[in-house]
Amino acid sequence: MSQHEPLRLHVPEPTGRPGCATDFSYLRLSRAGEVRRPPVDTLPVDTRDLAYALVRVLDDDGNAVGPWVPDIDLDTLRAGLRAMMKTRIFDGRMLIAQRQKKMSFYMQSLGEEAIGAAQAMALNRDDMCFPTYRQQSILMAREVPMVGLICQLLSNENDPLKGRQLPVMYSIREAGFFSISGNLATQYIQAVGWAMASAIKGDTRIASAWIGDGATAEPDFDTALTFAHVYRAPVILNVVNNQWAISTFQAIAGGENTTFAARGVGCGIASLRVDGNDFLAVYAASQWAAERARSNGGPTLIEWVTYRAGPHSTSDDPSKYRPLDDASHFPLGDPIARLKQHLIAQGAWSDTEHEALQKELEAEVLAALKEAEQYGSMASGHVFSPAEMFDDIYEQMPEHLRQQRQQLGI
Repeated sequence: MSQHEPLRLHVPEPTGRPGCATDFSYLRLSRAGEVRRPPVDTLPVDTRDLAYALVRVLDDDGNAVGPWVPDIDLDTLRAGLRAMMKTRIFDGRMLIAQRQKKMSFYMQSLGEEAIGAAQAMALNRDDMCFPTYRQQSILMAREVPMVGLICQLLSNENDPLKGRQLPVMYSIREAGFFSISGNLATQYIQAVGWAMASAIKGDTRIASAWIGDGATAEPDFDTALTFAHVYRAPVILNVVNNQWAISTFQAIAGGENTTFAARGVGCGIASLRVDGNDFLAVYAASQWAAERARSNGGPTLIEWVTYRAGPHSTSDDPSKYRPLDDASHFPLGDPIARLKQHLIAQGAWSDTEHEALQKELEAEVLAALKEAEQYGSMASGHVFSPAEMFDDIYEQMPEHLRQQRQQLGI
């Protein structure tokens, strides 16, 4: 007879359920300024401690401290604050429009605005970002006109993608924003491939890939890491750990007794774990990874620790699986409030200026929405011609499709 107890299968449990307070002690926080900053050409194996620590710059009083304080001027910081505020206001207005049945679907980035905005400002505009569906702050930071974005959301006659992409799945080459894919994790392998191609051509542009904590369980994630490591692809591999997939806690994807950044070290990739709600830390880590890639030092995997403050999408009700007030207790705070506090501490911002900018951006977003609605919405009816379904498929239309088009009388 065996002297061992029967085997048991471990199923990770969330640290908070509806009606209960969440214990955020699992996050493994570091104090602001205490994590070392290695040289850009450091060996991947020598970043192991950085994959378990947490790079932070802003302390509780809004001061920038430690070796990761970036060389960034106040105008750039104010621009970053504007991009984050614009993203949040845009999200809020589009959520209302979806509830008014003007669009079928929407996904906010509430609480995650610093990650996309700061990295977009740290990279070159012609570097290619391969985002998921929660990096609209990249577009706001790069000043992409909102009317076109909203037309895509409304799937109207002015939609640059002609209604062929789910709302929020933008595609804007000129802004370095690769087409979003609804199939999770595919952006990782595509970004690595794009980066490899850039190196093969002797170009100077790098790629930036994005994935959520839940999608790291997809095999495409591991395939991308293998190719990135073997060929030293000039790519930044971003893992947005916002603690929740659709309704599944991050531990289900493998974040319970380790970190997502640690996976990079195990694959021979330099890795960082960074406070994703600290604009300065995001900017500094993105600069470090970009310089490493551009100097032929290879890829960097960065785990951004943040929190999805809103629902997964307009189809989700997070009150069914987590406490309603979770976001307000998240120990890394709100990215907009933290950067605002820092700027005020520097004498470069004020509550009055903040309120004025809030009103200015609200008016700007509302004006863009009204202009976009002139081209139609789900509430007012679509105005696409049936002929659109035959376009952009073949260079020369086959005879059988030409006949079908004629039968439609178009």
